[in-house]
Amino acid sequence: MIGWALRWAFLCCAFVLLWVEIVGGGASLLSERAAPPAAPAGPVSNTIVYTAGASGHVIVDAAINGAPVRLLVDTGASLVTLTLADARAAGIDPDHLAFSARVNTANGAARIAPVTLREIRIDQLSVYDVPAAVLQNLNVSLLGMSFLTRLQSYEMREGKLTITW
Repeated sequence: MIGWALRWAFLCCAFVLLWVEIVGGGASLLSERAAPPAAPAGPVSNTIVYTAGASGHVIVDAAINGAPVRLLVDTGASLVTLTLADARAAGIDPDHLAFSARVNTANGAARIAPVTLREIRIDQLSVYDVPAAVLQNLNVSLLGMSFLTRLQSYEMREGKLTITW
């Protein structure tokens, strides 16, 4: 009786090991087929192209700290600059800002409150810890150089803005 039980246990163990090998081997073959292609050698860049509007300006739809914000691309702006409403949408409480710095804008001198934005996301591009400012009496938020200089490149040509990272 003990011999029969040992043979039966050995047979079951052999069956389980065979089954694990077959299923495990099949799974590894499936995973190899489903694997993405190998990355090409050298740096890989991503590109987004925006067309300027009739006014010649480029407006991008972005997410700042997860909140949707429309930004006018402005290479003349040193910082990403937010309106009070866009700052509020991005989770920045304007009542707790210190408008302690002054800047000269195309519309004259203005007071700003320096901030750091956790994330600016445009399509599949995310840039983190971006220096920015909240500006009183601003009509549209600006995508300035504190964001643009973090890119691999940006170029405006024939009414198209190309950004690469």
